[in-house]
Amino acid sequence: MNTESEKEQFLKEFGSDYGYANAPKNIDEIRATEFKRLNDTVYLDHAGATLYSESQMEAVFKDLNSTVYGNPHSQSSCSLASEDIVGKARQQVLSFFNASPREYSCIFTSGATAALKLVGETFPWSSNSSFMYSMENHNSVLGIREYALSKGAAAFAVDIEEGTHVGESESPKSNLKLTQHHIQRRNEGGVLKEGMTGNAYNLFAFPSECNFSGRKFDPNLIKIIKEESERVLESSQYCRGCWLVLIDAAKGCATNPPNLSKFKADFVVFSFYKLFGYPTGLGALIVRNDAAKLMKKTYFSGGTVAAAIADVDFFKRREGVEEFFEDGTISFLSIAAIQHGFKIINMLTTSSIFRHTTSIAAYVRNKLLALKHENGEFVCTLYGLLSSEMGPTVSFNMKRPDGTWYGYREVEKLATLAGIQLRDVFAILVLVLNILVCHTWIFFQILRLGMCAGMIVTFYMENQLEQSEYLLVTCQHSKMP
Repeated sequence: MNTESEKEQFLKEFGSDYGYANAPKNIDEIRATEFKRLNDTVYLDHAGATLYSESQMEAVFKDLNSTVYGNPHSQSSCSLASEDIVGKARQQVLSFFNASPREYSCIFTSGATAALKLVGETFPWSSNSSFMYSMENHNSVLGIREYALSKGAAAFAVDIEEGTHVGESESPKSNLKLTQHHIQRRNEGGVLKEGMTGNAYNLFAFPSECNFSGRKFDPNLIKIIKEESERVLESSQYCRGCWLVLIDAAKGCATNPPNLSKFKADFVVFSFYKLFGYPTGLGALIVRNDAAKLMKKTYFSGGTVAAAIADVDFFKRREGVEEFFEDGTISFLSIAAIQHGFKIINMLTTSSIFRHTTSIAAYVRNKLLALKHENGEFVCTLYGLLSSEMGPTVSFNMKRPDGTWYGYREVEKLATLAGIQLRDVFAILVLVLNILVCHTWIFFQILRLGMCAGMIVTFYMENQLEQSEYLLVTCQHSKMP
């Protein structure tokens, strides 16, 4: 492979998108100054975790070494410093999603999964409710189904077929089609009765970007479900009632965060380490204030009540949305650190990161699709290619010349020997099987044999074209018997 000629061809096609030409630092400078620790490591597992930059961590340590932060539930000057930095962090998060504080609140959690759990356990489920979710969803979203089913609600998956355009179109109504799967119920006594769904609250969940395939979902789904559920679900009895919409932005927010000023989702969840590597163990639930009023919370803790009496059945909850839902002392030191992570995001801008990373991903997809064995058989099968817009993820598996599949451990071992860090799909196997529409017996055979459907590579802000070449060379080696 002639690396120089390949790069010349790449820049001819993607040069306007690649490399942050208009930023204070271009890609080569970013790699050399902010990620020196990578050395010869080719890190392509940004779907699992992104990497923190060196200047980010230096700023975090400087902040912690020069400022005393106290428990924000106290009233000392140190505590007030924490309260102030937490308030600024909430505003920074809302601004990142273009969400007005008059309309949305930022609830800090231990991560996207905890945020999803919070929605599931406080949502106003009833026997007339429905939980609808796209087939391409993370297992943490599927876990909400347990809360819905336990309350007698219906749950079902939908396939989402898109038209020719994905994005901020003004007339999205004819572009999307939803196909409903089997209705799941545990309490048959809770079957919907005609005329009893007027006050029922339903929840629809979808990812902004699929963890496996990199497929990006049209944010116009929010308006369509809220306003036209009867049309898209073809007047199914499960489409009635008031629909609230949840976006799992854990994967997609790093390059294309939902614009909540235009697409009025009720809940958005994400984790900060998926944005800028550090801190881990911290995420947020962005909740529409009107939706927060509907959520039913049972437990209270020190941070969520204004008063409680031990020997009398009495307590009074705090008034604020954040105070109502954030149990105990929030991770205020981690929250103080996120301002430094946002600095590099703001310096490059999410739109530039998106263009940079998707240009590399598009190049890799084209190269993988062109790989052939000497007998003319294709080496790679890629997923998500039917989507009209893709993120910076490439998911694929590989075949031998005789058409049999390479096991994921074989590919993983080859990648490790080449210094490439990627993700085997075994980590999100249930999601993969949903996408591939495997039968149940195939699912259990795959679990029993330890097989897997493929590999995932995801590019992010610090990746150069050269790292993708390492991957392509590794895949080239699979052409040898």
